Amino acid sequence: MRRKIVAGNWKMNGSKDLVNSLVGEIRSGLASLDNGVEVVIIPPALFVSGVVDQAGGEVAVGVQNVACWDSGAYTGEIAAGMARDVGCSYTLVGHSERRQLFGETDGQVAVKVGRALASGLGAVICVGETLEEREAGKAEEVVSGQVREAASEVGGSQWSQVVIAYEPVWAIGTGKTATAEDAQAMHASIRAVLTSLGAPADEISLLYGGSVKADNAAALFAQPDIDGGLIGGASLKADDFVSICRAVPGRS
Repeated sequence: MRRKIVAGNWKMNGSKDLVNSLVGEIRSGLASLDNGVEVVIIPPALFVSGVVDQAGGEVAVGVQNVACWDSGAYTGEIAAGMARDVGCSYTLVGHSERRQLFGETDGQVAVKVGRALASGLGAVICVGETLEEREAGKAEEVVSGQVREAASEVGGSQWSQVVIAYEPVWAIGTGKTATAEDAQAMHASIRAVLTSLGAPADEISLLYGGSVKADNAAALFAQPDIDGGLIGGASLKADDFVSICRAVPGRS
């Protein structure tokens, strides 16, 4: 049975006051939830410890990025082991904003995946195409290449730590979203790629990210290969985020 996961990526937003109020509101809203969804909050690194304290073990916590190195003279970087040490269970790897704004390459993403898995973190590997790539008919080719490169650092039992989030770049923060059918088609393609690599594809959770909101979550999550969502702006509002978590179908 694949895990159902909803992860909230706060990006570069937040404050101590937000941590103290929002996490508690989310926990309260999830108290009666019985659909088996695993909820993850991914705040800026400075607020991770505060979120861990407020989460009380009821909500998992992640970081938005980790370094290519385990330790050393890399000012400003955060090692995967450090994130694990302060209570994180997950890290994002290769988010489109890291790729687009900071020049992160597929090769660097692969190295970070390896570091995350070796430290015991779950790696939420982000993949997705730009609008230009989709319009050129290259969407599946681009995403397949990203999956294959990231998977080069995964082996054996480590697949149980891997989550893949498909986030079409053109739908992030724009208010646009892929149709449920388009999102499903790409998720099915990703699962086929994983199968071709010898991974236990039917056991790996695939998330959709790209302007997921309370009013479109149910249609997206109803698709057979979509196991939850990577949520951006809506994760900063407790009611919206909890509504999205509730939209995940219950386990049968």
